[in-house]
Amino acid sequence: MARFEYLFVLAACVAVTLPLELAGARVYRRPRRLARAVLPVAAVFLVWDAVAVVAGVWDFDPAFVTGLRAPLGIPLEEVLFFVVVPVCGLLTYESVQLTGRLVARAQRRRSRVPH
Repeated sequence: MARFEYLFVLAACVAVTLPLELAGARVYRRPRRLARAVLPVAAVFLVWDAVAVVAGVWDFDPAFVTGLRAPLGIPLEEVLFFVVVPVCGLLTYESVQLTGRLVARAQRRRSRVPH
């Protein structure tokens, strides 16, 4: 069971933020924009991870990863981390922006109505 904890946490992050997309965040609905935002940064951090592992700075406990590895020897869970966490962050950011726009619109409408 411990081998899947990292994946479970990542799945929980997606599950918790998925309603934000359904509420109008529109992150998943713009895949090119999402890829341009997430993939370059993920690539930099994956190389950074690979260098750190090779240098012996850190490693991944085999008890907590599935054993599936991406190129450069990075565990699948770590690759997913560098995609899932930024996507969840973008969902949260877009939701906050959407809420701000909706509040501003409501305030403008309220200010136009005579009291």
